[in-house]
Amino acid sequence: MPAGDDERSCSRVDGSASVQHLELSSIDGIKLDAVVHRAPVASTRGVAVLVHGITVDMNEGGGMFVRLADRLVDAGFNVVRFSFRGHGSSGGTQEGITIAGECLDLQAAVAAAQDRFPGQRLSIVAASFGAVSVALSLSWLVGLHRLALWNPVLDLSHTFLVPELAWGRQNFGPEQQKLLQDKGFLLVDGEFRLGRVLFAEFERYRPVDDLLSAQVAALVVHGDRDESVSYDIAAGFARSRPDTTFHTVAGSDHGFDSREREDEAIGVTVGWLSEQYAVEV
Repeated sequence: MPAGDDERSCSRVDGSASVQHLELSSIDGIKLDAVVHRAPVASTRGVAVLVHGITVDMNEGGGMFVRLADRLVDAGFNVVRFSFRGHGSSGGTQEGITIAGECLDLQAAVAAAQDRFPGQRLSIVAASFGAVSVALSLSWLVGLHRLALWNPVLDLSHTFLVPELAWGRQNFGPEQQKLLQDKGFLLVDGEFRLGRVLFAEFERYRPVDDLLSAQVAALVVHGDRDESVSYDIAAGFARSRPDTTFHTVAGSDHGFDSREREDEAIGVTVGWLSEQYAVEV
């Protein structure tokens, strides 16, 4: 167990999987809330780290990552979920969220997964803004076997700085930018605070470039009625990149806006990962 990690007692054992709560330490001392789902030893295929989006936590919205983890365990995968700093029960503040900090948090989660499941092939499923820290970390994620992206943020400028879609215009338009300048933060969806340093980072990073240069096989799942993150940018990215599978969730807004569409995204992801892990590499 890595130094600074606290593995608490098992909270559920259902005959096929156990769930354990962890407290991880990011390299800069921020405490992160995390959960490990252990599959039966005889059926383990690999380990998947689930990376949530902005303003939510390791459950991803209404609990999609909990259901995804259960499905992955049933398919023979171990799973690690965690909440980024400033999200859920993790340490840090909302205004202190940065891309650099989330990269450190991802590093802590991957280290925990590799420590607990040594030698197992690693996959990552990243939702929305979670794709940014993953993309920027690909240069050191040399052991990454497969990558699945849900509604990924690939273009920070057109999502946040000069927003093209309805959610972005509402949350990051001129009035919100004035609030950011005057108070040092703006409110996303009227309640989640994002600070100045994060917006300075938006001008610096191009996650799509890191993804295009990486060799890992990828799956992209995106709703074609997404009003938060561009479907067209994601589709264009997938067309231009080798070893990339693109799946459209027809009629869906961001985050897959019904139980049926959520289940479609989960099913496609579990099926693709299972197929990929059946291939010897």
